[in-house]
Amino acid sequence: MLQYSSRICLRCLSSPGASLSIPLRQVSILETTSRSFHKSRQRLASFAPPPPESLPKASPPKIYPRTRRWTRRLVYTAIGIGALYGLDRQFYASSLLRSTRTFALGLIVATDYKINFRANPPLAESIEALHARNAQRLFELLRTNGGLYLKIGQAIAMQSAILPPEFQKMFQKMFDDAPQNSWKDVEKVIKEDFGKSPEEVFGISFTGDSGSGLMERKARASASVAQVHWARLRDGREVAIKIQKREIAQQVGWDLWTFKVVTWIYTKIFDIPLYSLVPYITERLLLETDFENEADNSERMAEFVANEPRLRGRVYIPKVYRELSSKRVMTAEWIEGVRLWDKETLTRPWEGSRRQGSPGCKGAPLDPPKTEEVQRTLQDHPLDEKLKPERDWWKGKDGQGGLGVSLKDVMTTMVDLFSAQMFLWGSVHADPHPGNIFIRRLPSGKPELVLIDHGLYIQMKPEFRHQYSLFWKSLMTFDNKTLGEIVKGWGINNADIFASATLMRPYTGGDHTTSEELSKLSKKERDQRHYEMQQKMRKGIREILGDEKKWPQELIFIGRNLRIVQGNNQFLGSPVNRIRITGYWASRSLVDSPDLSFSEKLKNYGRHIIFNLVLLSSDAVFYGSKIRQFFGMGGGMEDEIENQMRHMAKDFGVELNHGVFDG
Repeated sequence: MLQYSSRICLRCLSSPGASLSIPLRQVSILETTSRSFHKSRQRLASFAPPPPESLPKASPPKIYPRTRRWTRRLVYTAIGIGALYGLDRQFYASSLLRSTRTFALGLIVATDYKINFRANPPLAESIEALHARNAQRLFELLRTNGGLYLKIGQAIAMQSAILPPEFQKMFQKMFDDAPQNSWKDVEKVIKEDFGKSPEEVFGISFTGDSGSGLMERKARASASVAQVHWARLRDGREVAIKIQKREIAQQVGWDLWTFKVVTWIYTKIFDIPLYSLVPYITERLLLETDFENEADNSERMAEFVANEPRLRGRVYIPKVYRELSSKRVMTAEWIEGVRLWDKETLTRPWEGSRRQGSPGCKGAPLDPPKTEEVQRTLQDHPLDEKLKPERDWWKGKDGQGGLGVSLKDVMTTMVDLFSAQMFLWGSVHADPHPGNIFIRRLPSGKPELVLIDHGLYIQMKPEFRHQYSLFWKSLMTFDNKTLGEIVKGWGINNADIFASATLMRPYTGGDHTTSEELSKLSKKERDQRHYEMQQKMRKGIREILGDEKKWPQELIFIGRNLRIVQGNNQFLGSPVNRIRITGYWASRSLVDSPDLSFSEKLKNYGRHIIFNLVLLSSDAVFYGSKIRQFFGMGGGMEDEIENQMRHMAKDFGVELNHGVFDG
């Protein structure tokens, strides 16, 4: 029987003449397949596109004009911000970015205090937590912005005792060394100011050429505004070359303008009369960036000291070399000495020759570096050279020696110097912190105090200087009538508060609230008390400032000087009666001042003799504290004064929780 293939053409099967003999089973399959095929064709036909004439008329494409407009705006804004950022960074040393950052943070801090400065802050655990987070914000801003912001931060840090404790702790870090600029930036500043390379200006060589001087490219010290490089000129003079950081000139105008605006806003928001002081402060800070002004101050002070027999030979002001100086570069005599904060080295026994002083004392020439060591250093460390000799022979073979000087002599010289500046000369160094004071040993064994960094000075007019001398004299004699008349003329409403701030000790007592009494209160009561104390502080500031137009703005920096000198004395263990020495100079200046008439001097001399008898009572208090200190029954006089001030300050919402140089 023949086998038929199942693949039979459907067209053949459907033709009329087809006469194949096919089994019924296969016919059934073929019919089923045919039906399926026709159904598939029908389904496919339903997906066929309709004819063009049946389609509706085409509509225009849909457009989104608002989306496109905002997209363009975002793109243009991004391009603009990028271009502005590039220009700001290239030509303005990021001044716009720094100012924007400052305004943004100022707004955040102001808003935070407006909302949360109350007994029970809604968005903070306590007032302390509010202060802590804003202190952190402000500290980070100052460190990030750098430059003049660091200088402002250091100024705040020196007065941070009147700030909440959270700010005090944070601002202790403001005196860390600032990062130094690269040698490329240093070269650019020198070329821009002198039109020559450092080698041509200072006659130096970085390859050790004979007949040329030497200079270290790595700074020996770096601060907020400038950095200092050691150099030895070809004539043998060793110098400190103070070079302003290149970005400061571009930033200073913007920074001070921002400072003014922020202070004005805070004055309006918090009702504290501070803005009137800003022009004077900014003028002083601006002068600090002018090294020609610093050279003028330095030479003026050297002349004052040379003409004052009581200080001549005890105080030394480094020479300035004008021919190697400009507005942004100052070349002065290099000083070898011991910083005031190195108390151990000051007091350890002297191991040098008996009638020999420490290196450089009285301006003596310094021994030159050894040629072989210089050549070796230049070869091994060409960019990180340390060419200056150590000159520590006076420490002995074991390196444990010191200057062997008396701390009493050191502090007596210091208080004498700054008292003469205030009461006799009217030219006051406003930044006498320990880093700006060196001590050297004279051949006699006495200390020689070297004062550096003369950028920040205030000049007192003769009339105000005489008033301030009389003010101090009245403080010591409890002449409340004269005291009240003077401070009223200065526009101060509360003489007692200002007198206490000047003496750095209480002039009148308070309720002496102690931490033990506060601990008896509930948390809610403590929060309420703390808030009230903060409000008192603000009221106290307003009372001290009083009439802003009459208030002598010089007092800002005079107070800073007094506070730093008090901190120096306290740090060294209160070796002298600072208040007595200052009072003596105040009274004596009314006799020695060259701008007073003979009759006035004669009258003041008689009063000065009587005043010296009054000072004996101050000595009794001082030596009483020294006896207690000797037997371990208390600290020095400055420590006792500080404790008394803490008690009084609590009445005005101020927490004095640290010494001025802690940290």
